[in-house]
Amino acid sequence: MRVWVALVLSVILLSGCSTPTQVESEASGEQSSSPLVGPHWVLTLIGTDQPWREEDKAYFELRPEGNRLRLSGSDGCNRLMGEAALSEGRGISISELASSRMACPGQAQSAQVSQLLSQAHRYLIDHDRLVLMGRDGRVLAGFRKTNK
Repeated sequence: MRVWVALVLSVILLSGCSTPTQVESEASGEQSSSPLVGPHWVLTLIGTDQPWREEDKAYFELRPEGNRLRLSGSDGCNRLMGEAALSEGRGISISELASSRMACPGQAQSAQVSQLLSQAHRYLIDHDRLVLMGRDGRVLAGFRKTNK
């Protein structure tokens, strides 16, 4: 757990640094070239100290669809669908988020997933780790890139 907190803090401190190719591609509006688009991102941590404990994995993926990005995934209980927009400076906005709303054993923690995705304002990627942050800079969640 301490390793994750240290990683999150390191990523936040380094948030001012980025590779020129990432900044250039986002500035030019090429959302589909972002490293956030394509991979399968599995939720590992809610906030900075609440590990994902449910047996079923919560995850999301972003895929280009025309001139927009479609979000699909799971909150660990229900399927998730929505739209995402990426902006300059690693900005992210997730909208029209909907889920299938079925009952399941981990529903309390699953309900948090939709909420944190809806509140995402910025993202940081460090190798295979993704951190989503809110408007106030607070860490909302940590994800790990997987090969499904």
